[in-house]
Amino acid sequence: MVGFQKLMLVALAALAVTIITGPMFIPMLRRLKFGQTVRDDGPQSHLAKNGTPTMGGIIMVAGIMVASLLSGELDTNMVMALVSIVGFGLIGFIDDYIKVVLKRSLGLRAYQKLIGQFALALVMVFYQYSVADTGSSIFVPFMDGYRLDLGIFYIPFTVLVIVATVNSVNLTDGLDGLASGVTLVISVFFTAVASLLGYTSVAIVCAAVFGACLGFLRFNAYPAKVFMGDTGSMALGGAVAAAAVLMNISLIIPIAGGIYFAESLSVIIQVVGYKLTGKRVFRMSPIHHHFELVGWHETKVVSVFWIASLVLGILAFLAFI
Repeated sequence: MVGFQKLMLVALAALAVTIITGPMFIPMLRRLKFGQTVRDDGPQSHLAKNGTPTMGGIIMVAGIMVASLLSGELDTNMVMALVSIVGFGLIGFIDDYIKVVLKRSLGLRAYQKLIGQFALALVMVFYQYSVADTGSSIFVPFMDGYRLDLGIFYIPFTVLVIVATVNSVNLTDGLDGLASGVTLVISVFFTAVASLLGYTSVAIVCAAVFGACLGFLRFNAYPAKVFMGDTGSMALGGAVAAAAVLMNISLIIPIAGGIYFAESLSVIIQVVGYKLTGKRVFRMSPIHHHFELVGWHETKVVSVFWIASLVLGILAFLAFI
């Protein structure tokens, strides 16, 4: 079990890098006019956010990378986790760059994103399937340590888990401090579980994610001075997916990451419901916008989702003790 003191030092290092680089990087984004374009069909209160610098996820990725590498715990698990974070973050960066700099509103086409995401997911899954001690056996929550061996089906199942998780975190990034705050809470859960199960390098990376999210909230909490963009949301999705897969506890994501799950599910329900009935189930999806349109202030939605993540994280942790 990795020491609490070391985890705190890693988190503080990521926090420091994020806090220090933010004031240098955000004005540069503003000078380069890397501003967010807000949807006209969204909540009217969001129109004031037009022009807010985006692609700030680079700040978090820098904090995570520096803190993790300085920890002295570099091994293949840490390499794979960082590859997942940087790789998915790079896909998001390219998407942001096309939308913000090249002024092509759609960014990468859906199939282009999916090709990149599936390729990265396959790299991680084949590593885990062939190298990890647990192989194709995944932990089943609340079953007294029982592991289900999926055999060859582990590969397609886990690839889908990774891609779904990354895109779910991306959908969650729609309000000031929402994705960064929810992921901060979830990273504490993964840090605790990784430490408990003896995955030292995974615990280190998760502690770095916690510190980077905490530092980023200094600039991203309402009213946000910078948005993380797809660069940040996909990088955080890559971090969550990597932590779960490297410990073969991917079935815990719908519990610990229940907010991510709810955001994705609301979009699916909205699309399917509209196609079948011609009517919208929610005022707007993802579901955080629905709560805004029924009268909740943005900060209330974010606070409630943070608290829900905390409760879900505690519930998920009970599956391991």
